[in-house]
Amino acid sequence: MSLPRPHGIDELLARAREGLTRLTAHQAQAAAAEGALLVDIRYAALRDRDGTIPGALVIERNELEWRLDPQCPHRLPEAVDHDITPIVICNEGYASSLAAVSLQALGLHRATDLEGGFQSWRAAGLPVTAPSELPGGVHGDS
Repeated sequence: MSLPRPHGIDELLARAREGLTRLTAHQAQAAAAEGALLVDIRYAALRDRDGTIPGALVIERNELEWRLDPQCPHRLPEAVDHDITPIVICNEGYASSLAAVSLQALGLHRATDLEGGFQSWRAAGLPVTAPSELPGGVHGDS
C-alpha cells in the first residue's frame, strides 16, 4: 500500500484559494459597510506593532472556528448563523486563506479573506488604529 503524495504548502494554499473570492482592501471595507465581519487573526505582537482595523473582531487563529461557528457554545454574539460573511485578515494574506477555507468547511459559505492582509489595508490608506491608541498597546520605542 502506497501513501498518498504529500502536498507542499504552496499547493495547499493554491487549492484553498480556488474556493475563495478574495477581496482587495477597498472591497473588504465596502463589504464591512454592508455588514460583513472583518476578522483579524494576527497574533498580539503584530497588532501591538502595527495597530488594528477599527471595528474588526480580533480572534486569534487558534480560536477562530470556535468563535465563529454558529453551533458552538463558545461562539461570539456576531456568529448568528451560517450566512454571515467573515473576511479573515492575517498580516500578509497567506494564513487567512487557509483559515477562510476552514470556516467554509464549518458551513460559513461566505467566508473569504483579504488579499495582502493587514499590510494591504494599511498600504491602501484605509483607517488603522495606531498601536499607541490601543488599550495596553506598545508606546514609544521600547
